[in-house]
Amino acid sequence: MGYSEMRKLFDPIWDDVDEGIPHLLAHYTSLSALESIVKNNEVWFSNPLLMNDHEEVLFGLQAGIQQFNQNKEFQGEFGSPRRYRLFRDAWDEVTQVYAENILFDTYVFCLTEHDMENEDGLLSMWRGYGGNGNGVALIFDASSLTVIDNSPLVSGRVMYATTEQRIEWIKNLVLYAASIFSTNQIDDSDIASTAGIIFERLKLFSLYTKHNGFSEEREWRIVYLPDRDIGNKLTPMLHYHNGPRGIEPKLKLKVRPIEGVTPPEVNLDELVYSILLGPSVSSAIAGASVVRMLNIMGRPRLAERVRSSGIPLRQMSPG
Repeated sequence: MGYSEMRKLFDPIWDDVDEGIPHLLAHYTSLSALESIVKNNEVWFSNPLLMNDHEEVLFGLQAGIQQFNQNKEFQGEFGSPRRYRLFRDAWDEVTQVYAENILFDTYVFCLTEHDMENEDGLLSMWRGYGGNGNGVALIFDASSLTVIDNSPLVSGRVMYATTEQRIEWIKNLVLYAASIFSTNQIDDSDIASTAGIIFERLKLFSLYTKHNGFSEEREWRIVYLPDRDIGNKLTPMLHYHNGPRGIEPKLKLKVRPIEGVTPPEVNLDELVYSILLGPSVSSAIAGASVVRMLNIMGRPRLAERVRSSGIPLRQMSPG
């Protein structure tokens, strides 16, 4: 059985992946980050291990590895301990390589689905990511972007679920994989490839799944997968940031067309639908200052898109 034919056997495990993309997506951040984005024409991707959900990525990977290692029904479908050992050797290798060589340089850029009629942004997002209302939301128009096949940048909607629901999803993945081995003649030489196919799905499940307590964020993500960056086109953009949380790795992605990575129509001036000032910094003088900043940077088209949130959020003094 060839690889492409074998890969098709696993197509159903991707059926729940949302490949569409909403019209508008918002990135809530600080005013200093806005200045940096425009000045350097780049956005910063963060390592998912350092994000606000401490279970990020690790929950899915750890639970998935445990299920595949311990599920007796799955082990029994290989027909012999020798064939299962072929799978386990390949499975252990692919999980170890990911943990030791790939996860460190896997990066995420977080966005929130934004409704066209929403002129104020989301209060929970202002409080969580927009400097408690003192920041800004960059609203991107993603409707005209084309999808680049095999790009190392992958976009998708985050799925929210309880701990129990996520474990159930993983168990169903294990059972489906077991059914593939029980109903198809997979040669010994192809067993290692099945480990890679299954792990790829588990990896993306882990990257695009969060606890349902975060569901109001309506998050979408662009994820950089270094193992797909075959031509190392983004490796020169792997960087670091030494900030309030200490030093951490970053992907500082230049917003420009990159063959095989980003579509030819990528341009910050075209992508930005509006720049929404947070409710705590929406004074006339703050708005005029942001407009001046953008004009000084030579970005008059962006300056024309500055708006202010009308949420009446008052900054409370401590105590």
